[in-house]
Amino acid sequence: MRGEAKPIRVEVTTIDPTTEERQEKNVTVGPPSSNLGAGVPAGGDFHVYDTTLRDGSQQEGMNLSVADKLSIAALLDEMGVGFIEGGWPGAIPKDTEFFQRAGKELHLERALLAAFGSTRKAGGRAADDPQVRALLDAETPVVTLVAKSDIRHVERALKTSGEENLAMITDTVGFLVAEGRRVFLDAEHFFDGYRFDAAYTLSALGAAAQAGAEVLVLCDTNGGMLPEWVAQIVGEVREALPETRLGIHAHNDTGCAVANTMAAIAAGARHAQGTINGYGERTGNADLTTIIANIELKRGERVIGLDRLEDLTRLSHAISEITVQTPLARQPYVGVSAFAHKAGLHASAIRVDPDLYQHIDPHVVGNDMRMLVSEMAGRASIELKGRELGFDLRGKGELLARVTQRVKDAEAAGATFDAADASFELLLREEIDGSRPAYFRTESWRIISEDGAGRDAVTEATVKVHAGRRRLVAVGEGNGPVNALDKALRAALIEVYPELEKIQLVDFKVRILDSSHGTDAVTRVLIESAEGPKTWRTVGVGPNVIDASWQALVDSLDYGLIHAGVEPK
Repeated sequence: MRGEAKPIRVEVTTIDPTTEERQEKNVTVGPPSSNLGAGVPAGGDFHVYDTTLRDGSQQEGMNLSVADKLSIAALLDEMGVGFIEGGWPGAIPKDTEFFQRAGKELHLERALLAAFGSTRKAGGRAADDPQVRALLDAETPVVTLVAKSDIRHVERALKTSGEENLAMITDTVGFLVAEGRRVFLDAEHFFDGYRFDAAYTLSALGAAAQAGAEVLVLCDTNGGMLPEWVAQIVGEVREALPETRLGIHAHNDTGCAVANTMAAIAAGARHAQGTINGYGERTGNADLTTIIANIELKRGERVIGLDRLEDLTRLSHAISEITVQTPLARQPYVGVSAFAHKAGLHASAIRVDPDLYQHIDPHVVGNDMRMLVSEMAGRASIELKGRELGFDLRGKGELLARVTQRVKDAEAAGATFDAADASFELLLREEIDGSRPAYFRTESWRIISEDGAGRDAVTEATVKVHAGRRRLVAVGEGNGPVNALDKALRAALIEVYPELEKIQLVDFKVRILDSSHGTDAVTRVLIESAEGPKTWRTVGVGPNVIDASWQALVDSLDYGLIHAGVEPK
């Protein structure tokens, strides 16, 4: 370390100017004609700052169009975040277009839009720097500047002196404030720089605050910090700059981005940056959905409000759809598995009081509790799962025992019900009623696969079934045996059950169990089907993929027809 990491007093004249102070300086907050912000950010005293559209979009495999970014910004505003960072105008053409279109198409009710950019180049003037001028042209009420705060980066990356870097910060911040912008400073590589030379990093913060920066954001750019280090450093900076609003920007390279953010908040930070669902390059940024829920529900501070918190799961998943990223099942608060219980011991306690094994009521964040049925299930698990599916099994000990044993036997043979609720419901109906509705009887089916030189392989399925007092035969061609069987079966039954027209096969997964047995291994197939927004999953197990697929397909169609209210014919 070049400098000791100890509190250093930095004298600042005006650090967080109020509206009156800005008016005394003849400075307006944001362009008067701008519709890129509501004027007063949501969250009151605490800043929730989203950088999904810039930092989050740097995630590998993510490519957002301008239309995508506009749609996400509208959802973020609905969520109630205080600030939305739209991108880097002047440096990235797509971001320049985004701000141009946002001024006409984006009407934010709660959030303020921020443009992101860097301080002027060394040896120049902010007023003459094209990139700085582009920040003004974006016409956002807030500008977030990234500045070097680690002396090593100043000297090796910028190839300039520490003094010139401070001048770059002062000149750029002062120029933008004089032009009526609220300026936030992202102190890049702050924590690494502070541990190397605390005095210089604090001088960079002091220069920005002296020039009028409203927020000083401490960035763990490399993502290498741990919570206790963050807490200590933020506490020391808090002592050095007691009148300044501090922020935190954490990356997840140690798996601690959310924990580091919460540690910074506990130490005095009042501005938290992150991305929805933790998007970002490498291992991602701090997950803002988790941070929001933690602040609201654990710290008891209002940042978006409990009414909007109920939409957290929906909005998180909606943004996942736009970004074409599969929602993380195990994501805290909003993941589909966040409140899923599998062990029988848990179920016994949950039946008495759900709070015994849940840290919050899942409905508070728009999620729901799920009971997973598996070989670990006891009677309590089956009873609770039945209740979830609409069946009252209280006091039916003999029935619960039979269902529990069937589940355990089926899973021992290779089935899995924790991801196939529809197949479990059909099993439950069989035990309750003695049988389940029989919509057709299978006579036979067969698969033929042809592969000719110079053309793709074609799979053909022939299905013979009995339904509606008729013998039905149909042929279907598809991309593989599952698709071909699905098409043939639907073609055979569609005249008898026209409701099948609305049911679609969405996805299927194949897993080979006990692969050490080679071609004698057991195959498990999971099929996902949908009717409009409703989806369900069924499971089939057999000696090969075709047998297993047929079982899962039959279950899928039976389940769909039952829930469509169709009577067997």
